[in-house]
Amino acid sequence: MNMDSHIEQILWTPEQISDRVSELAVQVTEYFKDEDPSPVIIGVATGAFLFVADLVRKIPLPIAVDFIRSDSYGCGTQSTGEPSISLDLKIDIRGRHAILVEDIVDTGHTLSCLIDLMKSRGALSVSVCTFLNKSVRRKVQLQLVGDGKFFCGFECPDYFVVGYGMDYAEKYRNLPYIGVLKPELYG
Repeated sequence: MNMDSHIEQILWTPEQISDRVSELAVQVTEYFKDEDPSPVIIGVATGAFLFVADLVRKIPLPIAVDFIRSDSYGCGTQSTGEPSISLDLKIDIRGRHAILVEDIVDTGHTLSCLIDLMKSRGALSVSVCTFLNKSVRRKVQLQLVGDGKFFCGFECPDYFVVGYGMDYAEKYRNLPYIGVLKPELYG
């Protein structure tokens, strides 16, 4: 099966992705360079795993890295709006700066719940670093914590996208670009 034939159009190439991740790493580094303790990067599994790996390798700070899994899509293309935690953090974030790293922010339900969870666990601040922001579909106003900041790679049009960690039914995560999945494959 050639997955490339399932893609209607490529929105961001591997080169564009790499360049933007480098720019985001500089922004995060600059914002947190004087913070003590240094931030905890929290990858939201599974979609953000490639983005997290690329991002943290470009941040020259003594950061900690952990993952949390919050499921809200299942095998569909629409968020259920009711995320659940299926993999929790190992690192205690009390008194630390937390940076939630997402592949894509869509309705905002999942991220809002994760921000609230980090706040309830005593995070000094909660920031978000998302690779894609689909603000056209936002249903929840995100309330960052403390001096938290919202870092964004690209504004995403209202398409169902896959690649660079993002999937449909656990497929397409390994595509090196971000593309629009042909609607006949999921509709």
